[in-house]
Amino acid sequence: MRRYAAYDPPEYVSWRPDRGLLEEYRARVEAHPDRQREIAGLTPEAHLALYRGLLRFRLGDIALARWVKQGVISKAWLATGEEAVTVGAVHALDRRGAEGDIVGPMIRNQGANHEMGVPLVELFRTYLATPDSPTGGRDLHLGDLRHGVCPPISMVATLSTVMNGFALAFRIRGERRVALTWVGDGATKHGEAHEAFAFAASLALPIVFIIQNNQVALGTRLDQHHVQPDFSDLGAAYGIPSRTADGNHVLDVYAATRLAAESCRAGGGPQLIEARTFRMGGHATHDVREARATFAPRLFEYWGRRDPIGMYEEYLAGMHLGAPGDGELRTRNLARLETVEREVEMEIEEAAQAALASREIRPSPGGTAGFGVYGQAPA
Repeated sequence: MRRYAAYDPPEYVSWRPDRGLLEEYRARVEAHPDRQREIAGLTPEAHLALYRGLLRFRLGDIALARWVKQGVISKAWLATGEEAVTVGAVHALDRRGAEGDIVGPMIRNQGANHEMGVPLVELFRTYLATPDSPTGGRDLHLGDLRHGVCPPISMVATLSTVMNGFALAFRIRGERRVALTWVGDGATKHGEAHEAFAFAASLALPIVFIIQNNQVALGTRLDQHHVQPDFSDLGAAYGIPSRTADGNHVLDVYAATRLAAESCRAGGGPQLIEARTFRMGGHATHDVREARATFAPRLFEYWGRRDPIGMYEEYLAGMHLGAPGDGELRTRNLARLETVEREVEMEIEEAAQAALASREIRPSPGGTAGFGVYGQAPA
């Protein structure tokens, strides 16, 4: 994909594929026979859909960063480097809107919205607080239950208890549906997370908890708030089966989530996945400099070489993607991936322009402030 010096971290601007890391990436696909089977079941179209989702997430964030530089918005919460944790997980679910599985994203998982079917324009309208946004301009936490997305909550970890409610409803109604939510490494220190894990385990709820271990809680490094090096054993404390996934490997996240969701549907109770990744920027666009000072440069270099989009792109370049025409496989595949990127760029631009046009709509009357609060309906 194209790199943007004004918006990408420097490690991505200068990114080049590393042969050794690519071999590790391919080996990860075959490391677990059960995950290998799930990945083998992906069609070329499904692989391209995953790639499209990663691009949509990254380029959507870049569009928001551009708006910050232009003064359109004051700041944005981005997921640069963490896209695979969201996209891989969502694509592993039953995405049939209100009839399928339901997800509860953190703000850094906003890509779950467009991958679950929420129109991309709603992301930009929500940031602009336009009256035609899903929240009517009242909140920047995007979600839409019609598409199976429960909006995030500012208080991290609180959403995990809310998602238990959906999972409990699925179990009571005998539906083969699954709830899924992400919990940051820092959010595991909040009481709500532990209440959610214990409650889900005691009632054998069909819910998947993904511990999104991005090495930092706001500005607190993992080694400053967590004793163990990771969260691979966290589920054992509650009797919850656990898996570990490479959070920068979209196929590994996809396969681990597929297996976890299948276990939930079969009555196996809650499942926990630790996805190890890294936040390549600040908590938001306003503190990138502070974030870069929090870690040693070598850590950014280490994770920068493992760009989830660049790595997956290289993996796809050697696959049989079913593209028509003659020519060398890699050249043909890269051309097809470039076409997908141009399509996503156009999609992002059209959505952003449509959202900017929404600013011309008159704000909602003050009397509507209570609509949708505590079930209150319009008079």
